[in-house]
Amino acid sequence: MTTRLLVIADTHVPARAKRLPDAVLRAVDDVDVVVHAGDWIDLATLDLLESRARMLVGVFGNNDGPALRERLPEIARLRIEEVEMAVVHETGPKQRREERMDEAFPGIDLLVFGHSHIPWDTVAPSGMRLLNPGSPTDRRRQPVCTMMSVTIDGRHIDAALVPLA
Repeated sequence: MTTRLLVIADTHVPARAKRLPDAVLRAVDDVDVVVHAGDWIDLATLDLLESRARMLVGVFGNNDGPALRERLPEIARLRIEEVEMAVVHETGPKQRREERMDEAFPGIDLLVFGHSHIPWDTVAPSGMRLLNPGSPTDRRRQPVCTMMSVTIDGRHIDAALVPLA
């Protein structure tokens, strides 16, 4: 069996964009699981993704207010196929990130995070994969806005950064 995921973070609607890009919404319709690593800003985006996604996994970020924090956890943990996965918004500075996350998330195969708006795809000493999809609405210092397409097949994790025009 293969499970397809759309991984996004830092949507910041309506602060950075009035709504999610059409490419994100099309991708939501084509995947099995949507993962959002925080900084939603508004409840409407959460409601929209909950209504469209087959399965939604999300966490709150540092810019999310009380209403989002009531509905979302700080850390989400789940198993997809044979992959133990966790989602969190912040992981701290990039220096020694992999080692710190190994200590913070023992037994996790895939850690999805956000906050920086900077795409990240590395492997920790334990073998844990760390993914940050960037942001589909606020590129900051990146050339374009981004999201990630992830496929999990058994224990195999395939991730691709998807640039948005």
